[in-house]
Amino acid sequence: MSKKTHQQQLAARKAARQAERAAEQARQRRMLAITITAIVSVVAVIVVVFVIAANTGDDTPAASDTPSTELPASAGPSNKPASIPTALAAPLVRPTPLPAQVDCTYTKTTEAAAKAVNAPANGKTKATGTTPLTLNTTIGALKLTLDNALAPCAVKNFASLASQKYFDNTVCHRMTVGAGLQVLQCGDPSASGSGGPGYSFKDEVFPEMKYGRGTLAMANSGPNTNGSQFFIVYGDGSGLDPAYTAFGTVDEAGLKAIDKVANAGVIPEGGPTDGKPATEVKITSATSAD
Repeated sequence: MSKKTHQQQLAARKAARQAERAAEQARQRRMLAITITAIVSVVAVIVVVFVIAANTGDDTPAASDTPSTELPASAGPSNKPASIPTALAAPLVRPTPLPAQVDCTYTKTTEAAAKAVNAPANGKTKATGTTPLTLNTTIGALKLTLDNALAPCAVKNFASLASQKYFDNTVCHRMTVGAGLQVLQCGDPSASGSGGPGYSFKDEVFPEMKYGRGTLAMANSGPNTNGSQFFIVYGDGSGLDPAYTAFGTVDEAGLKAIDKVANAGVIPEGGPTDGKPATEVKITSATSAD
C-alpha cells in the first residue's frame, strides 16, 4: 500500500469518526430538546390543573352554627344600619274589637325559669284601655304604653313581670340592624336568648298585623310560646310575619335613644347585622308611673 493511499484511508476514517460524533451530538441535542419540551408540557399541565382546581373548587364558606333565635335572621353587609326610618308607625288596632274581658291562661313549661317569678293568675282580664309603664335603662327611660285592647293577656303578663322586678338588672341581649328587621330584644335574665319565666301563653295576633317604628311585641320560639322576652321595633320591621303578639308602643324619646345604640353597631353573632349591641342596654328597673 502506498503512503498516499494509507493517508487517504486515515483521512477517510477520521472524517467518518467526526461525522459519527457530529451525528451523536445532534442526536443528543434532539433528545435534550425533546426532554425539555416534555418537562415544560408536564409543568404546564400541572399549572392548568391547579388553576382549574382553584377556580372550580367549592369555595363556599363552611356553614357556622347559627344560634337559635326567636326572630328571623337579619341580613345585610354591615354591623350598623344603613338607615333608620324616623316616622312613627301608627298604633295597631284590631280590625274586630275584642270583648270587654277575655280569658287568659298561663301554662307551666318544662323549662325552668331564668329568674324566679310567679305566673299571673288565670281567668278574666280586661281588654280595654291602656297601661303606662317605664323601663329605666342605662340609655335612658323607655316609656311604654301597653294596649289592653290589642293583646290583654300579653299586657297582664308584662305588667306582672314588671311588678315582680323580673326585668330589673337584665341586659337586652340582641339587636338587629339589617333592612327589614331593626329591633332591640330584651326580657331574658340569662341574656342567652333562651331564658324565660317558666310558663307560656297563647298568641294574640291577626293577619293584618304590621310592625313599624315604635311597636312593642313579644318574642317567641314558635306558635303560642310567649313568655318574658320582648322586642322593640326601633326602625324597619317589614321583614316580620304577623306571628308576634304586639301589645303596645314605645315613646319617641326612647326610640331615639335606641337609635344611638343601633348606630354604634352590634357585635355579630347570628350574622353581620345580628348580635349583641356594642353599647350595652341594661334595664335597671320597671315602674308603672308615667
